[in-house]
Amino acid sequence: MSASARSIRRRPHPRSRRRPHPRSRRRRADPLSLRDLLGDALARAAEVERLLSNPDTFGDSNKIAELGREHRRLQPVVELAAQLEKSEIELAEARELVSAVDDPEMAEEAAREVTSLEARIADLEVKLKPALLPHDPLDDRNAIIEIRSGAGGDEAALFAADLFRMYTRFIERAGWTRETMSHSEGTLGGVKEAVFKVSGAGVFGAMRLESGGHRVQRVPATETQGRIHTSAATVAVLPEAEEVDVKIEDKDLRIDVFRSSGPGGQSVNTTDSAVRITHIPTGLVVSQQDQKSQLQNKLKGMEVLRARLLALRVKEAEDARSKMRKSQVGTGDRSDKIRTYNYPQSRVTDHRIGFTTHDLSGVMDGNLWPIIEALKMADVEEQLGE
Repeated sequence: MSASARSIRRRPHPRSRRRPHPRSRRRRADPLSLRDLLGDALARAAEVERLLSNPDTFGDSNKIAELGREHRRLQPVVELAAQLEKSEIELAEARELVSAVDDPEMAEEAAREVTSLEARIADLEVKLKPALLPHDPLDDRNAIIEIRSGAGGDEAALFAADLFRMYTRFIERAGWTRETMSHSEGTLGGVKEAVFKVSGAGVFGAMRLESGGHRVQRVPATETQGRIHTSAATVAVLPEAEEVDVKIEDKDLRIDVFRSSGPGGQSVNTTDSAVRITHIPTGLVVSQQDQKSQLQNKLKGMEVLRARLLALRVKEAEDARSKMRKSQVGTGDRSDKIRTYNYPQSRVTDHRIGFTTHDLSGVMDGNLWPIIEALKMADVEEQLGE
């Protein structure tokens, strides 16, 4: 840009008289507009900063921890908002330059800058959307994940084992930790059922949309005719429940003990250490036998039961909300298949949003972020459009 053009750009911008861009004025008519949500988030970020520096807060460790989590969640919003404001000021200046100069070359260069800034602003708005929607506190929880083989016999159990490995690698890549709670093997190295806890920052928020029926299409290792079979497995992702979330009365429980089965170690298969817990009001049943003692199995079983009861409560609320929504994105509906893994075509398709990738080997190796991010963005767009 020439020196004369730069001198025009350096003219003081009348911020005090700056009017909102027409696009912003249109958004304000929408009760859930991006700009309104951004204003609310920035106001809350300022309030959190004030509370964190307030001496009255120092004596409450729980409050400090809660505010600290909220501050970390809002900080990216503050940074993106600053970039957005800077880009919009520059855009207004560039537009003013286009109409103010007589030099065609200079006007063309300014017009290119307008196009570039408009693209940058659009990208920043896309990045802001997920961070501006109301935050579900359950998203910060750890998760309990249950994988079960479905229709398809041994091939379904082998597919369940593949899903278990897929999630294990995804968890490792994310820097989270996994703790096995229950593991029941099938024949040929398959998995009948695997229950495990995943701990880390934002685990449930990232994993919750994995709940549902998963289907595989491939030629099984046991197939001699080369025919493609379809098998299925189910995945349930439950938020880790705390004692205050779900109140369980002793009178609502029936606890049975029995001898553990399967491969045994010390104290396993020799005592009645396995536990079966039945929650009478809901009929939910949890069996736990992987721990060494009856007490450990009971504690693990109660942890799974609390998570299932909390998930049941969350699902009831989501089902009620889903009646007013056009699709099932984000409801955790387990009654239908959500994803197909097609090995002959090296294709993975998520049926809820029509997302397809041909990197099946990468997905099975734990590269789930492209699918998860696409699901999150579809959910964001739908909530903004409700």
